This record gives sequence, structure tokens and C-alpha cells, in this order.
Amino acid sequence: MNKTAVIIPARYNSKRLQGKPLIKVCDKPIIQWVWERAVTVKSADIVIIATDNKEIYDTAKEFGANVEMTRDDHKSGSDRIVEVAEKYPDFAYIINLQGDEPMINTDCVEEVIKQIKEDENADISTLLTEIENEDLDDPNMVKCVKDINGYAMYFSRSKIPYERNIGIAKFYKHIGIYGYKRDALFKMSKFSQPEIERAESLEQLRALYNGMKIKTSVVKYNSIGIDTIEDLNKFKKFAECN
Repeated sequence: MNKTAVIIPARYNSKRLQGKPLIKVCDKPIIQWVWERAVTVKSADIVIIATDNKEIYDTAKEFGANVEMTRDDHKSGSDRIVEVAEKYPDFAYIINLQGDEPMINTDCVEEVIKQIKEDENADISTLLTEIENEDLDDPNMVKCVKDINGYAMYFSRSKIPYERNIGIAKFYKHIGIYGYKRDALFKMSKFSQPEIERAESLEQLRALYNGMKIKTSVVKYNSIGIDTIEDLNKFKKFAECN
């Protein structure tokens, strides 16, 4: 059976916000917020948390999640997902849902699954949202330029495209969720990290550098990804608790 699996990578040693999967908001760890959203996705056959940390593992087990322990030497979330997917040959479509997206819209996950299943030319699918008034120079906000067919041309922490002529360009923020065809995921994991990935610290650039096709969908949803204390405070305000 060709299954669709949502895998949530969760590591403890985040450089900017140590132990963030376990930080509690409204008495619930962030990783639980993400998992509770993920299990409502109708197109997913299974949801698994992948972690290299025993405390995260135990916490996930306590709230009823499927969870797999992984090695602690992975360089990226997709590498961690590969380790889990290798154990399950019936996972035909694998969704990488970031463990720091506690308010992810389930319709957005459904869209990622739809695109990767229906687009024969796509190796990977992901999401963008149009932005106007946010701080486009913020390096924590990843921007994307796409082509006429919706395939990503480049991702950057810098403001792209550069506005030599003001008021013409549209700007798109990347939402950190990916859908992979199984073969594409394993293919990408075998590539070495190119200089653009190492420079920007964006693993999706590894796929583009090696000629893989990333299909994007533009959605209205604007995520609250938690990378910093400021992001955490925004989420707390959104969740209406202190």
C-alpha cells in the first residue's frame, strides 16, 4: 500500500531557542501543538515524531504520539526523516512538517499532499504566502521567487527579488512544510551540501542546486514559526495565554 506519512522532526539543540519542542504554551509543549494539528489531516495515513532526544521522545509518548528515536548527527530535518522513512517501504509520499509550526493550518498540509501526488514533474511540494507589510529584510523570514508554472527558482534569507524598480515585484514568504515523493527524498539525502545551502542554511537549496523541481502553492495562511523568543511571545499572544 502506498501510504502518505507526516513526519515531524524535533530536535532539542536548536541554536536560537534551546529545547523549543518542550517549551510549554498553555500548559502544552510546542511539539504537542504541532502533533495535534497533524493528526487531523485526512489525507495522511500516519503521523510520526522523529527526535534524537530522550526527553522529547518520552513527552511525545505521554501525549499518545507515534515517535521514533533517530541518530543525533543529522545535519538537517530531512536527513532525520530519511532515517525514519527507511524503516517503512510503504511510505510513498512523505511530508516534512516542522516541529516549530504549532498553528499550522491543516488545509495547508492537505494542499502540500495534493500537489505532490498530482504533479508528475514535481519532486517536492511546498507553500508560499504573499507578503507586503512584514520586514522583508528579516533573515528569519525565508523568501522565495517562483516561475510562471509555480516552481521555485530560489529561496533566500535576503530580500528577493531586489527592487531596482520599486512597486513592481511581489514578495513571497516560504512556509516550512515539504511534501516528497519517496524516491526524491532519498535522492536529495545523497547529495552533498552545496555552498548555497551552507551559506544560507536552507536545505531546500540542495534540491534546487541539483536540478530537482519544487512545486509551490500560494496560500493565504501566514505561519507562526517559532525560532526566537520574539516568535514564542507572538505565539503565546495568539494562543491567549501567558
